[in-house]
Amino acid sequence: MNTNKRLLIADDDDQIRELLVFDIQSSGYIADSASDGEIALKKALENNYDLILLDVMMPKINGYDVCKNIRMVKPKVPILMLTAKGSIQDKTEGFDCGADDYLVKPFEIQEVLLRIRALLRRNNEVQNETNEKEILRAGDIEILSDSLEAIVAQNKVKLTPTEFEILYCLMQHLNKPVSLATLLDEVWGYGSDEDVRMVRVHVGGLRQKIEEDSRNPKYLHTVTNVGYKLTPFGSLEED
Repeated sequence: MNTNKRLLIADDDDQIRELLVFDIQSSGYIADSASDGEIALKKALENNYDLILLDVMMPKINGYDVCKNIRMVKPKVPILMLTAKGSIQDKTEGFDCGADDYLVKPFEIQEVLLRIRALLRRNNEVQNETNEKEILRAGDIEILSDSLEAIVAQNKVKLTPTEFEILYCLMQHLNKPVSLATLLDEVWGYGSDEDVRMVRVHVGGLRQKIEEDSRNPKYLHTVTNVGYKLTPFGSLEED
């Protein structure tokens, strides 16, 4: 049982929110809830949650703005967006706000629970790395696990938990192609054809932060029909 894990469920749909609370509590978690964005933000900032489930289309403050504000104060808490807004533009906006995962309504509760478990597992691994204050260096890139930051060519950038995990994974396979399936397995712990889009969106966000010109990457290269490769010494080779 997961009796020590506390989750916040924010959704203005009473039926969906109550169903999620019931199923999440039945799975052994402690569940708190919020019916609008203002309440969700207040609770998220005043309490320590292990994970937050966040609807987008909520009254008073929308989920994107709630997510942004949470990230400013609590950069490490996992955030899973549950929403009817399912276009690639919507997902990109959600990830840009700092969401770690994005599930479109209608959804199966077992899929929600799977993603909760995966995000909690990954966050525990990040916390373990943080406790060890691990620093990885290679070429122009250095990542600091205690602050979820990267230093690229002496410039410090703040990463989301997911961007940090992607960069960490690529750092473990320097100068070698890493497949999309491997990234899904090592970063999220699950994957499907639909989730490949999620990887690409997060990699795009990571590129925006670590590359001087994201359209002509110096470090994070696309390997056609495979995935991605990190060349931390600033190789300008074409893949």
